[in-house]
Amino acid sequence: MNVLKRNNVTILGEGEKVLLFAHGFGCDQNAWKYIQNFFTENYKLVLLDFVGAGKSDLSSYDPEKYASLDGYVTDIMEICDALKLSNAIFIGHSVSCMIGALASIKRPDIFEKLVFIGPSPCYISIGDYIGGFDKETIDALFEVMEEDYISWARSIAPSIMDSKNGNERTRELSDSFCSIDPIIAKQFARVTFLSDNRKDLPLIPVESLTIQCSDDMIAPLAVGEYIHANTPDNTLVVLEAYGHCPHMSHPTETAKAIMRFCSKPVQVV
Repeated sequence: MNVLKRNNVTILGEGEKVLLFAHGFGCDQNAWKYIQNFFTENYKLVLLDFVGAGKSDLSSYDPEKYASLDGYVTDIMEICDALKLSNAIFIGHSVSCMIGALASIKRPDIFEKLVFIGPSPCYISIGDYIGGFDKETIDALFEVMEEDYISWARSIAPSIMDSKNGNERTRELSDSFCSIDPIIAKQFARVTFLSDNRKDLPLIPVESLTIQCSDDMIAPLAVGEYIHANTPDNTLVVLEAYGHCPHMSHPTETAKAIMRFCSKPVQVV
Protein backbone atom coordinates (compact mmCIF):
# COMPACT_ATOMS: atom_id res chain seq x y z
CA MET A 1 0.00 0.00 0.00
CA ASN A 2 1.10 3.57 -0.70
CA VAL A 3 2.82 4.90 2.43
CA LEU A 4 0.73 8.07 2.40
CA LYS A 5 -2.49 6.04 2.56
CA ARG A 6 -1.02 3.57 5.02
CA ASN A 7 -0.23 6.36 7.46
CA ASN A 8 -3.30 8.48 6.61
CA VAL A 9 -1.09 11.44 5.72
CA THR A 10 -2.86 14.80 5.67
CA ILE A 11 -1.39 17.97 4.14
CA LEU A 12 -2.57 21.44 5.19
CA GLY A 13 -1.35 25.00 4.92
CA GLU A 14 -0.08 27.56 2.43
CA GLY A 15 3.64 27.98 3.12
CA GLU A 16 6.68 26.48 1.44
CA LYS A 17 8.55 25.38 4.56
CA VAL A 18 7.23 22.01 5.76
CA LEU A 19 6.41 21.09 9.35
CA LEU A 20 5.95 17.34 9.90
CA PHE A 21 3.89 16.53 13.01
CA ALA A 22 4.16 13.11 14.69
CA HIS A 23 1.85 12.17 17.58
CA GLY A 24 2.65 10.28 20.76
CA PHE A 25 1.46 6.98 22.23
CA GLY A 26 -2.31 6.65 22.47
CA CYS A 27 -3.00 9.56 20.13
CA ASP A 28 -3.36 10.28 16.42
CA GLN A 29 -3.00 13.35 14.22
CA ASN A 30 -6.14 14.91 15.73
CA ALA A 31 -4.04 15.72 18.80
CA TRP A 32 -2.53 18.62 16.82
CA LYS A 33 -5.82 20.31 15.97
CA TYR A 34 -5.50 22.88 18.76
CA ILE A 35 -2.20 24.29 17.48
CA GLN A 36 -2.24 23.63 13.72
CA ASN A 37 -4.07 26.88 12.88
CA PHE A 38 -1.13 28.84 14.31
CA PHE A 39 1.00 27.53 11.43
CA THR A 40 -1.18 26.97 8.36
CA GLU A 41 -0.77 30.52 7.01
CA ASN A 42 3.03 30.43 6.85
CA TYR A 43 3.88 26.72 6.66
CA LYS A 44 2.84 23.53 4.92
CA LEU A 45 1.78 20.97 7.53
CA VAL A 46 2.21 17.23 7.11
CA LEU A 47 0.28 15.16 9.66
CA LEU A 48 0.24 11.39 9.98
CA ASP A 49 -1.14 8.49 11.97
CA PHE A 50 1.39 5.86 12.97
CA VAL A 51 0.28 2.41 11.85
CA GLY A 52 -2.22 1.17 14.42
CA ALA A 53 -3.47 4.65 15.34
CA GLY A 54 -6.25 6.86 14.00
CA LYS A 55 -7.25 6.15 10.41
CA SER A 56 -4.04 4.36 9.47
CA ASP A 57 -4.27 1.03 7.69
CA LEU A 58 -4.53 -1.51 10.51
CA SER A 59 -3.84 -4.39 8.13
CA SER A 60 -0.33 -2.98 7.65
CA TYR A 61 0.55 -3.49 11.31
CA ASP A 62 3.41 -5.98 11.59
CA PRO A 63 4.34 -6.94 15.18
CA GLU A 64 7.85 -7.85 14.06
CA LYS A 65 8.45 -4.55 12.23
CA TYR A 66 7.06 -2.49 15.10
CA ALA A 67 8.83 -4.42 17.87
CA SER A 68 11.16 -1.43 18.21
CA LEU A 69 11.09 2.27 17.35
CA ASP A 70 12.98 1.46 14.14
CA GLY A 71 9.77 0.41 12.37
CA TYR A 72 8.25 3.84 13.01
CA VAL A 73 11.52 5.53 12.02
CA THR A 74 11.35 3.72 8.68
CA ASP A 75 7.78 4.96 8.15
CA ILE A 76 8.84 8.58 8.80
CA MET A 77 11.67 8.30 6.27
CA GLU A 78 9.37 6.69 3.69
CA ILE A 79 6.80 9.46 4.11
CA CYS A 80 9.52 12.07 3.60
CA ASP A 81 10.74 10.28 0.49
CA ALA A 82 7.22 9.95 -0.92
CA LEU A 83 6.68 13.69 -0.47
CA LYS A 84 10.24 14.52 -1.58
CA LEU A 85 10.86 16.40 1.66
CA SER A 86 14.22 17.84 2.64
CA ASN A 87 15.15 20.40 5.31
CA ALA A 88 11.72 20.06 6.88
CA ILE A 89 11.04 20.75 10.56
CA PHE A 90 9.99 17.75 12.63
CA ILE A 91 7.58 18.31 15.53
CA GLY A 92 7.07 15.30 17.75
CA HIS A 93 5.27 14.55 21.00
CA SER A 94 6.45 12.11 23.67
CA VAL A 95 7.80 8.85 22.15
CA SER A 96 7.72 10.28 18.62
CA CYS A 97 10.44 12.74 19.65
CA MET A 98 12.99 9.93 19.68
CA ILE A 99 11.49 8.53 16.47
CA GLY A 100 12.22 11.87 14.78
CA ALA A 101 15.67 12.04 16.36
CA LEU A 102 16.58 8.58 15.06
CA ALA A 103 15.28 9.47 11.60
CA SER A 104 17.47 12.59 11.57
CA ILE A 105 20.53 10.53 12.51
CA LYS A 106 19.87 8.02 9.73
CA ARG A 107 18.93 10.71 7.18
CA PRO A 108 20.38 14.14 8.07
CA ASP A 109 18.98 15.59 4.84
CA ILE A 110 15.29 15.32 5.68
CA PHE A 111 15.06 17.54 8.76
CA GLU A 112 16.56 20.97 9.29
CA LYS A 113 15.33 21.24 12.89
CA LEU A 114 13.64 19.03 15.48
CA VAL A 115 11.02 20.06 18.03
CA PHE A 116 10.53 17.75 21.01
CA ILE A 117 7.37 18.15 23.13
CA GLY A 118 7.55 16.19 26.38
CA PRO A 119 10.38 13.96 25.15
CA SER A 120 12.11 11.16 27.01
CA PRO A 121 15.10 9.13 25.81
CA CYS A 122 14.49 6.59 28.62
CA TYR A 123 11.46 6.35 30.88
CA ILE A 124 13.07 4.16 33.54
CA SER A 125 15.48 5.56 36.15
CA ILE A 126 18.87 3.84 35.81
CA GLY A 127 21.79 4.67 38.09
CA ASP A 128 22.12 8.45 38.33
CA TYR A 129 19.67 8.97 35.47
CA ILE A 130 16.17 10.06 36.54
CA GLY A 131 13.62 8.82 34.02
CA GLY A 132 10.47 9.27 36.05
CA PHE A 133 9.65 5.59 36.68
CA ASP A 134 11.33 2.62 38.32
CA LYS A 135 11.27 -0.80 36.65
CA GLU A 136 8.73 -2.17 39.13
CA THR A 137 6.26 0.61 38.33
CA ILE A 138 6.59 0.00 34.60
CA ASP A 139 6.10 -3.75 35.08
CA ALA A 140 2.98 -3.07 37.16
CA LEU A 141 1.69 -0.75 34.43
CA PHE A 142 2.05 -3.52 31.84
CA GLU A 143 0.22 -5.96 34.12
CA VAL A 144 -2.74 -3.60 34.52
CA MET A 145 -2.84 -3.01 30.76
CA GLU A 146 -2.89 -6.76 30.14
CA GLU A 147 -5.75 -7.28 32.57
CA ASP A 148 -8.00 -4.47 31.32
CA TYR A 149 -6.56 -2.03 28.79
CA ILE A 150 -9.71 0.08 28.49
CA SER A 151 -9.99 0.64 32.25
CA TRP A 152 -6.30 1.52 32.37
CA ALA A 153 -6.74 4.05 29.56
CA ARG A 154 -9.74 5.67 31.28
CA SER A 155 -7.92 5.91 34.60
CA ILE A 156 -4.59 7.31 33.38
CA ALA A 157 -5.88 9.99 31.00
CA PRO A 158 -6.61 12.57 33.75
CA SER A 159 -3.04 12.26 35.04
CA ILE A 160 -1.51 12.66 31.58
CA MET A 161 -3.75 15.54 30.55
CA ASP A 162 -3.86 18.78 32.48
CA SER A 163 -6.94 18.11 34.61
CA LYS A 164 -7.12 21.79 35.63
CA ASN A 165 -8.03 22.60 32.04
CA GLY A 166 -11.41 20.90 32.40
CA ASN A 167 -12.78 17.48 31.57
CA GLU A 168 -13.41 17.88 27.83
CA ARG A 169 -9.83 17.34 26.65
CA THR A 170 -9.25 14.66 29.25
CA ARG A 171 -12.20 12.77 27.79
CA GLU A 172 -10.84 13.39 24.31
CA LEU A 173 -7.49 11.88 25.26
CA SER A 174 -9.18 8.96 26.99
CA ASP A 175 -11.34 8.27 23.92
CA SER A 176 -8.23 8.38 21.73
CA PHE A 177 -6.50 5.80 23.95
CA CYS A 178 -9.54 3.57 23.88
CA SER A 179 -9.96 3.75 20.10
CA ILE A 180 -6.68 1.93 19.49
CA ASP A 181 -6.66 -1.84 19.12
CA PRO A 182 -5.62 -3.05 22.60
CA ILE A 183 -3.15 -5.59 21.23
CA ILE A 184 -1.35 -2.92 19.19
CA ALA A 185 -1.54 -0.43 22.06
CA LYS A 186 0.02 -2.86 24.51
CA GLN A 187 2.91 -3.64 22.17
CA PHE A 188 3.52 0.05 21.43
CA ALA A 189 3.46 0.74 25.18
CA ARG A 190 6.21 -1.82 25.74
CA VAL A 191 8.26 -0.41 22.87
CA THR A 192 7.78 3.09 24.29
CA PHE A 193 8.45 2.55 27.98
CA LEU A 194 11.30 0.04 27.55
CA SER A 195 13.22 2.07 24.96
CA ASP A 196 16.55 3.63 25.88
CA ASN A 197 17.89 6.17 23.39
CA ARG A 198 20.24 8.08 25.67
CA LYS A 199 23.25 7.04 23.62
CA ASP A 200 21.65 8.52 20.49
CA LEU A 201 21.27 12.05 21.81
CA PRO A 202 24.89 13.15 21.09
CA LEU A 203 24.48 11.89 17.49
CA ILE A 204 21.58 14.20 16.60
CA PRO A 205 22.98 16.24 13.70
CA VAL A 206 20.59 19.21 13.66
CA GLU A 207 19.38 21.97 15.94
CA SER A 208 16.62 20.93 18.33
CA LEU A 209 14.16 22.40 20.80
CA THR A 210 13.01 20.62 23.94
CA ILE A 211 9.64 21.84 25.22
CA GLN A 212 9.17 20.76 28.81
CA CYS A 213 6.16 21.29 31.06
CA SER A 214 6.77 22.58 34.57
CA ASP A 215 5.01 19.51 35.99
CA ASP A 216 4.81 16.32 33.90
CA MET A 217 4.37 12.86 35.42
CA ILE A 218 5.57 11.11 32.24
CA ALA A 219 8.63 13.25 31.48
CA PRO A 220 9.73 15.16 34.59
CA LEU A 221 11.89 18.25 34.39
CA ALA A 222 15.05 16.22 35.06
CA VAL A 223 14.51 14.43 31.73
CA GLY A 224 14.33 17.68 29.77
CA GLU A 225 17.47 18.89 31.51
CA TYR A 226 19.23 15.62 30.63
CA ILE A 227 18.30 15.96 26.96
CA HIS A 228 19.48 19.56 26.93
CA ALA A 229 22.81 18.64 28.53
CA ASN A 230 23.50 15.68 26.23
CA THR A 231 22.22 16.89 22.85
CA PRO A 232 24.31 19.17 20.62
CA ASP A 233 22.67 22.51 19.78
CA ASN A 234 19.59 21.93 21.91
CA THR A 235 17.42 24.67 23.42
CA LEU A 236 15.33 23.92 26.51
CA VAL A 237 12.09 25.81 27.09
CA VAL A 238 10.11 25.14 30.27
CA LEU A 239 6.47 26.11 29.91
CA GLU A 240 4.24 27.27 32.71
CA ALA A 241 1.93 24.52 31.45
CA TYR A 242 1.54 21.26 33.33
CA GLY A 243 0.66 17.77 32.18
CA HIS A 244 2.13 15.76 29.31
CA CYS A 245 0.11 17.17 26.38
CA PRO A 246 0.65 20.95 26.32
CA HIS A 247 -0.20 21.10 22.60
CA MET A 248 -3.73 20.11 23.69
CA SER A 249 -4.04 21.66 27.14
CA HIS A 250 -1.99 24.85 26.57
CA PRO A 251 -1.95 25.31 22.78
CA THR A 252 -1.13 29.03 22.65
CA GLU A 253 1.88 28.80 24.95
CA THR A 254 3.14 25.73 23.11
CA ALA A 255 2.61 27.18 19.64
CA LYS A 256 4.46 30.39 20.54
CA ALA A 257 7.49 28.41 21.70
CA ILE A 258 7.51 26.43 18.45
CA MET A 259 7.05 29.54 16.29
CA ARG A 260 9.99 31.32 17.93
CA PHE A 261 12.22 28.33 17.29
CA CYS A 262 11.05 27.73 13.72
CA SER A 263 11.65 31.36 12.75
CA LYS A 264 15.25 31.35 14.00
CA PRO A 265 17.77 31.29 11.12
CA VAL A 266 19.62 28.00 10.76
CA GLN A 267 23.24 28.23 11.85
CA VAL A 268 25.54 27.21 9.00
CA VAL A 269 28.75 25.65 10.29
